[in-house]
Amino acid sequence: MTTPKTNKRKDIFHIGFEIGLLMKGIDGLLEIIGSILLLFLTPDRYNWLIRLLTQHELSEDPQDLFANYLINSSPSFSSSTQHFVVFYLLSHGIIKCILVLLLWRQKLWAYPLAILSLILFVVYQLYRYTFTHSAFLILLTIFDVLMIFLTYKESKQVRSKAM
Repeated sequence: MTTPKTNKRKDIFHIGFEIGLLMKGIDGLLEIIGSILLLFLTPDRYNWLIRLLTQHELSEDPQDLFANYLINSSPSFSSSTQHFVVFYLLSHGIIKCILVLLLWRQKLWAYPLAILSLILFVVYQLYRYTFTHSAFLILLTIFDVLMIFLTYKESKQVRSKAM
């Protein structure tokens, strides 16, 4: 027996799932667009762009952390780095967009596939965190864990409606 309180909770989870799904879809599209744009960013163009973006900031504040980070990352941007990032962003974006479409269409088999994909993303992000110590990776991982939970809750709700 469902009460108004449990219906409200299901609605909150469903709304959270849809918002998360929308965010994942937008993120997937941005990753695809970014990977395509990155194809045209050679190491020389990257260095030129970094100088252009940081020149004014460093003239005002030579100790600016973000500008100095960009400049220090410039030598490590090689053709192989570029190809890896393009492949990673493109494959990651395509997988996300396909999963979002399948989940939006409520394909029952897509829910466990999405959960498995998110778990793999979380494992990889935690692995990368051990090298970068990036707060962004932790935030992304927390969001993905939340999406795993919401996807699981949504799958139970969709399966119960299908029966």
